[in-house]
Amino acid sequence: MTTRISGIIPVMITPFTPDDKIDWAGLEALIEWYIANSSEALFAACQSSEMRFLSLDERVELSRFTAEKVAGRIPVVASGHVSDGLDDQITELSAIAKTGVDGVILVSNRLATATEGASTVRATLDALLSALPTDMPLGMYECPAPYRRLLSDDEIDFCAQTGRFVLLKDVSCDLEVVTRRAEITKGTPFLICNANAAIAYPAMTVSGGGFCGVMNNFHPDLYRWLQDHGHKHADLAAELDVFLALSAMCEPMGYPKLAKFFHQRLGTFAHVDSRAVPYDIHEKFWALDAVLDRISQGAEIFRTRIQALPDCSIIP
Repeated sequence: MTTRISGIIPVMITPFTPDDKIDWAGLEALIEWYIANSSEALFAACQSSEMRFLSLDERVELSRFTAEKVAGRIPVVASGHVSDGLDDQITELSAIAKTGVDGVILVSNRLATATEGASTVRATLDALLSALPTDMPLGMYECPAPYRRLLSDDEIDFCAQTGRFVLLKDVSCDLEVVTRRAEITKGTPFLICNANAAIAYPAMTVSGGGFCGVMNNFHPDLYRWLQDHGHKHADLAAELDVFLALSAMCEPMGYPKLAKFFHQRLGTFAHVDSRAVPYDIHEKFWALDAVLDRISQGAEIFRTRIQALPDCSIIP
């Protein structure tokens, strides 16, 4: 059983064909790109995967396909936790648990509605823990859709003390909160993995959990270098930290279709179709190509500077 899942963890996007099917060949190429670019784990069937727009069969097959193609090279976790009713949640999470993934991720906003409180969260969590295999590592994701439910300190502590939770995708976007949560979970398997690029470097420093943000679809290798080597090169790390934070400002420009367009440009897969973002992002967001050009240019500048260092190079 994998008990530690941490580091640079892309939230996987799902390529589709023009006839609205999952592009399996494109997905396989994307998986290889993630691994070749220094990812330490993969998060499938998540918000970036457009999981709320996938059928249960698609969520299950997406998770199974990813686990099979990764073939143990790095851990794979998956969610697909989208249903409202408890019985349906148990069905979908149990199905994901049978796909060969290394961990199943629960979504915090599925534990209670926006108007329900801590008692409902705990009751739902108890029911899910009872239903899921005890030897399956679990995670929690504070997914911002359809609404963001941040876990309380008591809920963080409860998950940590069960010994079954190994990963929190933290969406607090607040370094003080990340720091406090890291202290609450200290000495347990439950690691805090921040998702916000603006605090990525200091958060990975205080939590040890890594980074699980959308920009891992663009330059996970740079986050990996920052995590592994930034402490040895403070000035360069500080510059890279600023570049990565500013690059992430492109996320509102039609993500995840934006990331698909980026990968189309790379040649990873052919099509940018998205169920979550059906509109033409070029019509809505002017100078989109120029923005991506600049992000790519900046990334290459930093890769060149890193390669020139005498004691460490970019992770191959």
